[in-house]
Parts: sequence; structure tokens; C-alpha cells
Amino acid sequence: MKNYKKVISIIFVLAANFAFACEACKLQQPKLTQGFTHGGGPDSKWDWLIIAVIAVITVYTLIYSLKYLIKPGETDKNHIKHSILN
Repeated sequence: MKNYKKVISIIFVLAANFAFACEACKLQQPKLTQGFTHGGGPDSKWDWLIIAVIAVITVYTLIYSLKYLIKPGETDKNHIKHSILN
């Protein structure tokens, strides 16, 4: 379990370095997302709900895709997942 946390931390740090907004976009953002996203900010509470749901789905998908890629749990040596690991 520790390896998964390290991998996720490294991915988050690398992604954060490329995700910062430019100066023009910082002026258009609300305080919460100022400096982190490009373009105009969310206009309503529904936008925030959609963003939160998408973020949860993305993190969930990332965790499980890494989990099953690193340790697929298949015991058959001819299983297709082992061709990726070897």
C-alpha cells in the first residue's frame, strides 16, 4: 500500500508543476481556484458539483488503474496482464 501512495504523490507533484494558470487567468478566477486553472471560473454551484464529481471519478479511476497494473492479482503466467509487466 505504501508504494501506491508514493506513486500517487509523485504524479500529483508532477501534474501540479504544469497546471498553474497564467497571469490573465488568475484575475478571472474565484479565490478558491485562483492560480490553479485556466479560463474563467465556475459560474454556479452546479458547476462546482460537476467539478467535484469529475475529480472523484478521475482519482478513483487513477488509483484502480495503477493498482491493477502494478499488481494484477492473476496467477496464470500466460495471462495478458503479465505481458505488460514483463
